[in-house]
Formats: sequence, structure tokens, C-alpha cells
Amino acid sequence: MIDYLVNELGFYGNYGGAYIPEILHRCVNDLQKEYLNILESDSFKKDFYQLLHDYAGRPSPLYLSRYLSKKHNCKIYLKREDLNHTGAHKINNTVGQILIAQRMGKTRIIAETGAGQHGVATATVCALMQLECIVYMGKTDVERQAVNVQKMEMLGATVIPVTSGNMTLKDATNEAIRDWCSHPADTHYIIGSVVGPHPYPDLVARLQSVISEEIKIQLVEKELRDAPDYLVACVGGGSNAAGTIYHYLDNDAVKIVLAEAGGRGIDSGESAATIQLGKMGIIHGCKTLLMQTEDGQIVEPYSISAGLDYPGIGPIHANLVDTNRATVFAVDDDEALQAAFELTRNEGIIPALESAHALAALNKMEFNRSDIVVVTLSGRGDKDLTTYFQNNNF
Repeated sequence: MIDYLVNELGFYGNYGGAYIPEILHRCVNDLQKEYLNILESDSFKKDFYQLLHDYAGRPSPLYLSRYLSKKHNCKIYLKREDLNHTGAHKINNTVGQILIAQRMGKTRIIAETGAGQHGVATATVCALMQLECIVYMGKTDVERQAVNVQKMEMLGATVIPVTSGNMTLKDATNEAIRDWCSHPADTHYIIGSVVGPHPYPDLVARLQSVISEEIKIQLVEKELRDAPDYLVACVGGGSNAAGTIYHYLDNDAVKIVLAEAGGRGIDSGESAATIQLGKMGIIHGCKTLLMQTEDGQIVEPYSISAGLDYPGIGPIHANLVDTNRATVFAVDDDEALQAAFELTRNEGIIPALESAHALAALNKMEFNRSDIVVVTLSGRGDKDLTTYFQNNNF
């Protein structure tokens, strides 16, 4: 039987590990030693679930979409992470990591962000816990996600625009790691996805697994069964996807479908379809699938969605692809926009552009009438309104 979860060395099959500079070894080793003890402690569980309920607004609803169900001739549910405090699934992870940081005596928090949702969620919990917060964000993303930048600053965070590379998520992560190297003793780096050196991919997946934990309970209430036929989620780094599938990985009857950003087309040279285009490499501390040239230079990714604009992918997902546990579709910009406008007009729900990629993947699938499908709506579209207005076909 294939084990889809991390092993004791921090690997998912051939992917994962911790490839880090010497100066960070103590930080990462301390986290490796402590994170499971903290996560499994009664005091952490009490504080974590209480904050998720009272502060973040969980459980998030599981909503039967009449429009999508009729269109695809099956039952399609939306897991409404867009209704969480701060507007996305990101709050699940930041609430958990801020509690870990406190227990490890860290007083300074850094983060990277692309779409801005992780930055907002990090700034939010830092305000709640009164900890210093520095967020690195590519200058390109600062411009296209201006409202989220203003939110972070209003919450008391310092937002640092990054001007290297193509000034997006990859470059913001580079700068956050440089900062961490300069302040290893007092700083905790809240990574926003299932990427980075071990234990981050496992840590973030465990914190986000509250999504699949709730899906199991909610499906029993609605369908008298705890497992769907399909789980569908968008994937850049892949934290919402990891949370969606976590408690179903060993159930082969549940098909996993991941939607990555095709940009202007897989063969256009402007894409972020890492699974389709990538090969094994090391980025930001872990071995995974990576868009790179023949001599190992990172290929700059492109997506209309700031949150999927990343040249790598979480090692958990790379392993799912290798083992044929997941099916992956590349969704281009136009397909994602169309899916977003359709959901808005027919359900009154404006999705984040990232989530729109998952919705568009449904158009590439065939279903039986009896199928039950759960699509994770990872965030709401407030942050993407400018992009929607610029590309409207109302």
C-alpha cells in the first residue's frame, strides 16, 4: 500500500526534504522536533479549534450548487472557504502557526504572499496576538492586489515590495528566506503553502486538514456518506488542495482532481502549469517538481491569478502525480475567467481567481448522474475585482 503522507525523513516518495543554508539548521531542526508534540497537545487543540470556531468562523458551509449540479448532471458541492474570516482558507494555517510560534518563544513573524490572502491572514493573527509582522510581496503583486496591501498595513504589518525576478510569489519567498537567515533566533516564518523545507509541507497540510475533516462530517449530514466521488481543488503551492484531500488520501474510491494555472497556454511560454511542465528540482528548501531550463535555471511562471503564479508545487502533490493518485488539468486564464463569471451570474458567488481554476476544471471532466463532487472554493473574489473588471464580458 502506498503511503501518501510524509515519512520520518520529511519525504513524500521522492519529493520533500530540507535543503537549507547552515544558518537555518537550528530553526528548522527545532521546528521539526517540536511541531508534532505541539500539534498533538491538548492545550494546542483547545486553542486552535476555539479560534477557528469563534474567530475564523468555522465550520465553513458545504453548499450544494444548483447551477453547477444541473450543468454537469450530478451533485456538485462547494466547500465555502471564501466565507472564512479574511476571505480564504489561509486563516486556518496562520491561526495554527501563530500558536506554534508563541509556544516556541518567537516574537517576530515573517511571511510571503502572492495574492495577498496569506499576507492578510498572517497580519490578522499577528494583530490578534500583538506580534511584529513583516510581509514580503512581489512588486507586480503589490500593484495588482493593492487592496490587500492596504489591509495588511491597516492591520499593522510592514509590507516590503520585492523587485527581483518577475516580482511575484517566488521572489517574495526568496526575500523572506533571506530575512529568516538574518534573524534566526527570534523569528518564525509562517509559510503559506505546503512548500518549503520539512516540516512545513506536513505542518501546513495538517493545519489545513480541518477542511477535509469538516467535509466528512458535512457529507454524512447531507448524503448519509462521508466520502464524495470526486474532490476538486486549485493548486499552486497547494495548501487548500492538501487540506481538501488530507483525510481521503488512502480512500482510492475518492478521485482527486487538481487544477493548475495554464496561463496563456501550456506551450505559450507564459504559464504556471508546474505539474505539466516541471521536472524534479530544488526550490525554497524542498525537492519537488519545478519549472526550469535544461541547465537548472528557474523558468519565470505566469498566471492571471497571483496565488497560482509559482514555478514549483508542494511535494505532497508531486508525489500524488508520480503515483497516479491525482489527475491534473491545466486551466488557462480565459477558462478561469469564464468560470468565475458563470458562478457569479448563476449563484451570486464571486470566487477568487484561484478558485475559478478549480471550477473551470469541471468543464474538462465527465460525470455520472449519481456522482457527488466537492469543489473547494478556496477564497472570495474581492481581491480580484480589478482584474475581473479589466477582463469583463458582462
